[in-house]
Amino acid sequence: MRDLQFDDMHLFARVADLGTLSAVARERDAPVSQVSRTLSRIEAACGARLVHRSTHGLSLTDEGRTFLDYCRRMIGTLDELEGAFASQANEPSGHVRVAASTVVAHYQVVPSLMALGRRHPLLRLELEVGDRYTDLARDGIDIALRTVTQLPDTVIARRIGTLGRAIYASPAYVAAHGLPCDVESLARHQLVANTAVPALNQWPFVVKGEAKVFMADGQWRSNDTNTCAAMVLQGLGIGRLATLVGEPMVRQRQLVRVLPDCVDPQPTPLYAITASGRHRLPKIRACVDFWAEWFAALAPAQERAA
Repeated sequence: MRDLQFDDMHLFARVADLGTLSAVARERDAPVSQVSRTLSRIEAACGARLVHRSTHGLSLTDEGRTFLDYCRRMIGTLDELEGAFASQANEPSGHVRVAASTVVAHYQVVPSLMALGRRHPLLRLELEVGDRYTDLARDGIDIALRTVTQLPDTVIARRIGTLGRAIYASPAYVAAHGLPCDVESLARHQLVANTAVPALNQWPFVVKGEAKVFMADGQWRSNDTNTCAAMVLQGLGIGRLATLVGEPMVRQRQLVRVLPDCVDPQPTPLYAITASGRHRLPKIRACVDFWAEWFAALAPAQERAA
């Protein structure tokens, strides 16, 4: 037991979270054989089998679950220690993994990083970008920036901004196909749809005080919101985009709004989500506080667009 190192405990916790040695190896950019040898060494140091190995993956033994509890406590203690020293130094420090959707990452988080680095130069930030929902524990994420309607009780969520959406087309598309005159005529146009988040294809409108939803069955589709925006920009079809993407392009005359008088932007709260108990860590609190200020400064422009 005394031969175990902190990194051994962290590796074992990731094995338990991810369920396969190959996933841990990819995360660490190391050979699977190396991860396997480390796990065997941990078991030898503990004098017990911690993991059942099978063709279907890994599962913890009773001893493994006991060891995992101690590993998590040790990891949490080290985080608290890191936070205590950071507080004494009056400067948050350490590695922070942040998950965000493609749009939020590219158009809001990345532009903020230089200012974040100036304010907290000892922070090291890693961005995990994708439109799928992130499991904080499984994916080793410290902060997830997401628009969600329901949150589990195991997380802490702080509202830091709002994300609205509108309908757009490129001038080239309009020159070739014209603009729809009403919601129903959208069905006669080429559309861009999102396959990763089907709810984004339910386009909301308010016509004469009545709510309507148009189901966009796109000729052009992608599972990536940035690619959907690129398709609209290239003139392939009409698409529903986040206003933080579309409005700057409208100002640059790269896009035009479609049916602006009846589109319902349905502004959705944007949250900074952290695992319960970790939101007090200085490095995490510093990032969340910073982004709350950053998004608040962007809010007036977004509200004008909506």
